[in-house]
Amino acid sequence: MHLLGFFLGLAVGIGFWVWQQVQLHRYLGRLLRPLTSHFYKMRLLLIPRLRQEIAMVKQHEQDLQQLLQTYQDLLNFAPVGYLQVDEENQLLWCNRQAQEILYLQSWQPEQVRLLLELVRSYELDHLIEQTRDSQKPQTGEWVFHRSCEDAAEMPTIKSLALRASSLPLPNGQVGVFLENRQPLLDINEVRDRSFSDLAHELRTPLTSIRLVVETLQNRLEPPLNRWVNRLMQEVDRLINLVQSWLELTQMEANPNMQLQAKAVELRSLIASVWETLEPLVQRQHLSFSYSGPENLWIKADKARIYQVFLNLLDNSIKYSPPYTNIQIQAKILSTKDNDPASPILEINLIDSGVGFSEADLPHVFERFYRGDKARSHSPQDGNSIGAIVGNGLGLAIVEQILIAHGGSIKAMNHPETGGAWMQLQFHEVMANSLSQDYS
Repeated sequence: MHLLGFFLGLAVGIGFWVWQQVQLHRYLGRLLRPLTSHFYKMRLLLIPRLRQEIAMVKQHEQDLQQLLQTYQDLLNFAPVGYLQVDEENQLLWCNRQAQEILYLQSWQPEQVRLLLELVRSYELDHLIEQTRDSQKPQTGEWVFHRSCEDAAEMPTIKSLALRASSLPLPNGQVGVFLENRQPLLDINEVRDRSFSDLAHELRTPLTSIRLVVETLQNRLEPPLNRWVNRLMQEVDRLINLVQSWLELTQMEANPNMQLQAKAVELRSLIASVWETLEPLVQRQHLSFSYSGPENLWIKADKARIYQVFLNLLDNSIKYSPPYTNIQIQAKILSTKDNDPASPILEINLIDSGVGFSEADLPHVFERFYRGDKARSHSPQDGNSIGAIVGNGLGLAIVEQILIAHGGSIKAMNHPETGGAWMQLQFHEVMANSLSQDYS
């Protein structure tokens, strides 16, 4: 009896639980039926829009791919080389010009290899590392010696003078533009050789013309001899121009030219140059001042250094207003390591003329450069003293002479006088100058 009651109660409880679950599912069904219908309708509305967005993304991707291909085609036909490396200096891509310049015959566009494996150029690798480290554009120039796997082709491969401009890219990548400057250097070499040959050929007829003019000078009376004197001045000017051109060409072709180096006392040499230019000084009523050590001994070719100061002082005299002063300031500088055994002698030559324009300053040492008319013409033209004055080559020769002596020259405008400021530096200072002047 008890067992029957137990099973009857169990059956009633299970039945009641089943009834509750059925009622609950019915209630949830009635509750969710409107929402399910809404979501279904929303899905029907969103599917076309989603398909439209997907189509737009695909079209945008195609446009980007087409634009990328256009840029690659432009770079491929560009007259300069371009290459791009990743953060590990692996070559990702380069154009045709870069392949020709760097002789990348074995590289294929789908290959990713270390740039240093393909191009044996420490300078290029160092430029890329500098760009990545500084995150700033860099430039560099060097002579690239191309390598070749075929030994038979080695004699035909020529070294190239390259100029590179690099810029940092996202994700550690670096892009490099390469310019082959060798054709320009070859053209300049051919031009210089042609001018030198022409100058050699001109010397003989100019000498003959001068002899004829000298003969006419002795036979003509005033006022006819005035024209002959003028002709003599122009012939001398042409002879000086030819000689200066030959001299400059020889210096540039052989920077380590043979110098008759010996002890030279610079203070007295400058004084002798000033005495040579005394006629021009008196005409302009100019004065000269020197400040610095009295005994300045350097190891140099006396004739060449005399030529340097002759040209510089003559230019200062030309462009200085009357009754002004030309200054020469000398001092001995210590080196970066404060080594008394290797000091630097600095000489500043300052005038009170019109100075240089900012556009002319980077070019004043170029041959035949004519800048501001205020400094390219002087009433004393034609009366200059010395073989290198007034022909447009003087400052170029001065620079080459100083380079041959291991020195340098810089052109500026003095902030106080407003005139030209030439700063010379010599490294071969002798112990005679150091004993009392160097500290």
